[in-house]
Amino acid sequence: MIDKRVKNAKEAIQGIQDGMTLMLGGFGLCGIPENSINALVDSNVKDLTCISNNAGVDDFGLGLLLHKRQIKKMISSYVGENAEFERQMLSGELEVELTPQGTLAEKCRAAQAGIPAFYTPAGYGTEVAEGKEVKEFKGKPHILEHAYEADFSIVKAWKGDHAGNLIFKGSARNFNHPMAGAGKITIAEVEELVEPGELDPNQVHIPGIMIQRIFQGEKFEKRIEQRTVRKRN
Repeated sequence: MIDKRVKNAKEAIQGIQDGMTLMLGGFGLCGIPENSINALVDSNVKDLTCISNNAGVDDFGLGLLLHKRQIKKMISSYVGENAEFERQMLSGELEVELTPQGTLAEKCRAAQAGIPAFYTPAGYGTEVAEGKEVKEFKGKPHILEHAYEADFSIVKAWKGDHAGNLIFKGSARNFNHPMAGAGKITIAEVEELVEPGELDPNQVHIPGIMIQRIFQGEKFEKRIEQRTVRKRN
């Protein structure tokens, strides 16, 4: 069995260079690869194209890369809670490609499955469809969307083993699942790294064949974007 472990996030991101395209799992701040993002910040790599549902918040996650101007282009489904993301987009400092959320997920999943393109009705009649092929299915127009092409995919999982088999937990599964294996190289950051055979095969969400590097992260903050609590009586 191939041992895909690397020591830490710094070693995991080796080979990521200026101008590359990265997929990064997570939804807001839920399930983001915190250690890997911090390592990218420290590496000073620049001119990145980042494919992620959104960019989290200003002072955490992808927001840290935005503040250091390391991201050239964001491919996301919404701007979200990140004021710096919004500012850079409106000022023209950052190129932004907004994509319907379901389309973004499917473009990742298509890349994961080796499917080059697919048709979807989402976005027809809007700016999303400009310049794209349109075809009718059952009398309804669909636009042609191509699968993403990423140099690296970086995902976060709850548990993993040396072979790269992954288990996600709860809503942190989100975009991590379709992004695993969707890049030329997939890095998996896990909360708990176990020995081969310890994971129940029936519970594995992503098989190790999709993963090239895996490491156990540390000091996860797991921040919450908007905390809503019931008022006490």
